Amino acid sequence: MHKLLLATTIASLSTAATASVETKDWHEFASKDAQKYVADNIVLDFYASPSGTGFTKDSEVANYIDLAHERGITGASVTLGAPHTPNLVAFKSEYGKWTKASSSAKTPIRYVKTVDDFQKAHDNGEYAIMWASQTTMPLEGDAANVAVMAEYGVKTMQLTYNETELTGSGVISMINGDTSGLTDFGKEVLDEMVEHGITVDLSHTSHYTTQGITNYMQKHHKGVPVIYSHSPIASTYGCEPHETLSETEKRMAKKNLKKGDPDFRLAACYRLLSDEQAKTVADMGGVIAVTATEWMMDGVWPEDITPKQFAKMIDGAVKVAGIDHVGIATDDMMTTAKVVPFTIANPDKYADNGYMVNAFNKGSTGCAELSKHIAGVVDSLWAMGYSNADLAKLFGGNLLRVYEETWK
Repeated sequence: MHKLLLATTIASLSTAATASVETKDWHEFASKDAQKYVADNIVLDFYASPSGTGFTKDSEVANYIDLAHERGITGASVTLGAPHTPNLVAFKSEYGKWTKASSSAKTPIRYVKTVDDFQKAHDNGEYAIMWASQTTMPLEGDAANVAVMAEYGVKTMQLTYNETELTGSGVISMINGDTSGLTDFGKEVLDEMVEHGITVDLSHTSHYTTQGITNYMQKHHKGVPVIYSHSPIASTYGCEPHETLSETEKRMAKKNLKKGDPDFRLAACYRLLSDEQAKTVADMGGVIAVTATEWMMDGVWPEDITPKQFAKMIDGAVKVAGIDHVGIATDDMMTTAKVVPFTIANPDKYADNGYMVNAFNKGSTGCAELSKHIAGVVDSLWAMGYSNADLAKLFGGNLLRVYEETWK
């Protein structure tokens, strides 16, 4: 088990061969057929590794991309906008840092402008990078800046990142009792996103706001699908996604559970989705891409997630939303050694009663690096009865369909 106290030491050992060292490497345990399947097909990732937190040296990003490409990963949706980009200037700075870092890889990079770029990258031996934002803070309260984000190549965007923004409330605001939903400004932003071909992403957004978004989209932009770019399904694990902190505390007291008990929880599994949320997006033609990030799953995996556990997560989502509406996303931070200090230093961004830090302390420090898991996931899904055609949908096909319908 990885202990939090070892995180800094572990991170300092990163090399080209190991990339994000907290993640156990399962690749060599996978079958050759599974490894070949990954190499022969489009496989897309999603990760969130901000400069200064996910990486501090360009070589860290280069090594990560080179290993992913070597093992058949086609490309990834890469987060530019997050809490570290509270305005447009900061966003542009992050764009420059990530472009510089990614272009330092030995692997040729194709920066995604059209959906065809994913196939071209696969065919040409390149690594595809598409830009994403997990916040609307760079808009600075002006919906017209959506056009600027589009000019910089942002292809998907969340209206909130955990907390309440001008557009609506996030999941951490929700567990702290914020019942507000989609705002009038949020509606303006949605209109601009549709106009400029940016896919609407609901991850991290409170169920009050997601309901407002899906209702608004179905009324004013009928036929335009939306996605959850990195959100597992709560029912797979029998956890409560929408409880407030006080409700969780009362539930623990009612069950006479205290800290130290295996089933004790500091908070709800607030980043996970209810079946209703997932089914609504599926009915709209969208996709729920499940993430294997361990610290979102407090108490479920005290150690590194295995490919089999990742596959079970995918299967749980398919049982709720259907094979045509599920994707994958690691939400890998590359290293958690820098995430923990950031979390502690920004309690307003992670006001979750210590849930996330507690998960780290339990040992959930692995990042689920896709290049180390995906071949094993293939073997596990095959064992569950999934076909190659099913995997093609799950690993990228479903998301590409949505992108075709939403990008302009």
